[in-house]
Amino acid sequence: MPRLAQLYFKTAIIFLIIGIAMGLHMAIGQDHSAIGAHAHANLLGWVTMAIFGGYHALNPAKAQKRLAMIQYCVYTGGVVLLIPSLYLMLTGSPQLEPLVAIASVITFIGVLLFAAIIFGSSETVSRSTAVPSR
Repeated sequence: MPRLAQLYFKTAIIFLIIGIAMGLHMAIGQDHSAIGAHAHANLLGWVTMAIFGGYHALNPAKAQKRLAMIQYCVYTGGVVLLIPSLYLMLTGSPQLEPLVAIASVITFIGVLLFAAIIFGSSETVSRSTAVPSR
């Protein structure tokens, strides 16, 4: 499996842990004001990153491209900035809204870069390269 796919899966599981911890915290405290941050951690962090990792695992030639690593860094940076700033904004710090907006734009740029990877050249690993002949 390409290193980038492994990075995505490792990052995704970290966000799953964060998302579950946020959900437990809300349930125990009976305060669901941060539900938006919880949802973003699970959907943008866990689900989307796992899908990105799966795509790169199935397309190792694309995972080796420089753009793929740039996309990982941009998207991950956006989500890492978005989740805590959104959490804090929703739990009583409305002054963080501009930071949430910036993080959202960075995350969106990461999604656009992923679209460029998908719609870019259709390089694939040839069967003769992927499976040794007998």
